[in-house]
Amino acid sequence: MEPACGDNGTAVTEFILLGLVETPALQPVVFVLFLLAYLLTVGGNLSLLAAVVVEPRLHTPMYFFLGNLSALDVGCITVTVPALLVRLLTRRRAVPYPACLTQLFFFHLLAGVDCFLLTAMAYDRFLAICRPLTYSARMSRAAQGLLVAASWACAFSNALTHTVAVSTLRFCGPAEIHHFYCDLPQLFRLSCSSTRLNERLLFGLGILMAGAPVVLIVSSYAHVGAAVLRIRSAEGRKKAFSTCGSHLTVVGIFYGTGVFSYMRLGSVEASEKDQGIGVLNTVVSPMLNPLIYSLRNPDVQAALRRGLAGKRGLP
Repeated sequence: MEPACGDNGTAVTEFILLGLVETPALQPVVFVLFLLAYLLTVGGNLSLLAAVVVEPRLHTPMYFFLGNLSALDVGCITVTVPALLVRLLTRRRAVPYPACLTQLFFFHLLAGVDCFLLTAMAYDRFLAICRPLTYSARMSRAAQGLLVAASWACAFSNALTHTVAVSTLRFCGPAEIHHFYCDLPQLFRLSCSSTRLNERLLFGLGILMAGAPVVLIVSSYAHVGAAVLRIRSAEGRKKAFSTCGSHLTVVGIFYGTGVFSYMRLGSVEASEKDQGIGVLNTVVSPMLNPLIYSLRNPDVQAALRRGLAGKRGLP
């Protein structure tokens, strides 16, 4: 993909990612914090994924989607944080134009799959609690695979559309991005050509990618809540609410940060807020997800304990 040319005919070959801090003395601190966050996120999500794969009790549709979500969280943080760590080590903040668009594509691809997987998990809870007699038939292995494949297909189309649309913009300089990764709002601010079409695409596709899933999730959990309240057993209600509560917590963090990032494009002085929301979205959220799902889920806790016990028992 060729770099976009400015009005003076000079091609923009690279962007300058200013990162989180410009003070040299603070950069080692940021490096250590993000390295630890990355290792914790990868370790926590891979442990959760391993528990889902190894533990027979977790071979259910809900944990199939949870395993996929863990793999996505590893991918999401890997798209942004390792590149940041390399820039902090080398003190080179320039990012080639193609690399910036590549990062943009994969970030929106993985985040898009996240949107639809969270919706599939809500649909799974709706079927399990509200339609238990037809649950096995409706949530068969084929249905699970179809939901995941459809999630990837929709997210791929969304990410490719945005990447191609951004590649048509002209960048005249300055080429400084007040962020630690390439994303749409920051690139829109740097463009010297009209971004009206891009912003309309972001809004329209955002309705499809985020608005529709949110409506489906809320609708599913409204039915789930009504069904749970009709359960006479206090233990049954507690178990149902603990499972659904973990998912709703993750949904709230994911969609809350996403809406704040992409639905206020008119704000020019938003660089510091963008960076904070970016950290929440790409680092904190993937790091917290394994904790949220394991702390409130006795099945996952038991699987992780058995896995740790098995490792300790090895010679």
